[in-house]
Amino acid sequence: MSHLSDDPTSRTSRRHLRQQLRRRRRALTPQEQDQAARALCRRLRRQPEVRRARRIALYLPNDGEIDPRPLIPWLTGRGARVYLPVLKPLSDNTLWFVHYHPGTPMRRNRFGIPEPETRHGAHRARRLPAWALDLVLLPLVGFDDLGQRMGMGGGFYDRSLAFTRRGGPRPTLIGLAHECQRVERLPTEPWDVPLDAIASDAKILRPGRMP
Repeated sequence: MSHLSDDPTSRTSRRHLRQQLRRRRRALTPQEQDQAARALCRRLRRQPEVRRARRIALYLPNDGEIDPRPLIPWLTGRGARVYLPVLKPLSDNTLWFVHYHPGTPMRRNRFGIPEPETRHGAHRARRLPAWALDLVLLPLVGFDDLGQRMGMGGGFYDRSLAFTRRGGPRPTLIGLAHECQRVERLPTEPWDVPLDAIASDAKILRPGRMP
């Protein structure tokens, strides 16, 4: 599969595909979004990595992303701790992860996405680097049957999870998306961090188990 980083035409095609896939998920009705979220979370509850994880990062949906929030009561009910990604201030666009529960003070980041408040030392003792998590559930813009994935293009997760390419402690990485975001074949970039699995409202893909 070809890389696109040195080809302006290919970069344009990747941008257009990202726009198309974002439109697909935004076109879903509230009822379709709700049904997809519940179907996704039922599948996730059956996965061994999810069942054994104790420190789990997920996200609050934005721009039509599939919603993992129905999973939260089940996770906390069995004693797991839920974390949300937060843009590190004055950083190179990387993330840390802050403990989240009902009543957590929230603010909007520079993209307008709610995240736990971290100014003035709030939650300082309750934030973790990515390597200390057991599981990261991250949003996708698109995916294919080979397990390739496409994000929003900012590279926040790729930078924050680049360490997973090396040895040492690492969380399991599962990408989440609506089934309508699946395409036949996605282009890749050299810096794309591989996922352990991709979960949609229709199926679970495990790239490492594919021929």
